[in-house]
Amino acid sequence: MADVHHDRDTVVVERNSGSTGMILGIVAIVVLALAIWWMTLGPGAGGTTDQGGTEVPVPSIALPSVEPGAS
Repeated sequence: MADVHHDRDTVVVERNSGSTGMILGIVAIVVLALAIWWMTLGPGAGGTTDQGGTEVPVPSIALPSVEPGAS
């Protein structure tokens, strides 16, 4: 019987730790959270215009009563 010789090479597989994907995921979540905040609570909320019914308290100031033409 003939001798069969199999070459066995050592194969090293390097696995990426995934740090790039993790960083991109964190950045995406932060950007999404900021966008939601901007649209709902922040300056980009736009606000609604009140078409009446808003009462603004005005402090009462005692004004001097002057007769017209009496100067």
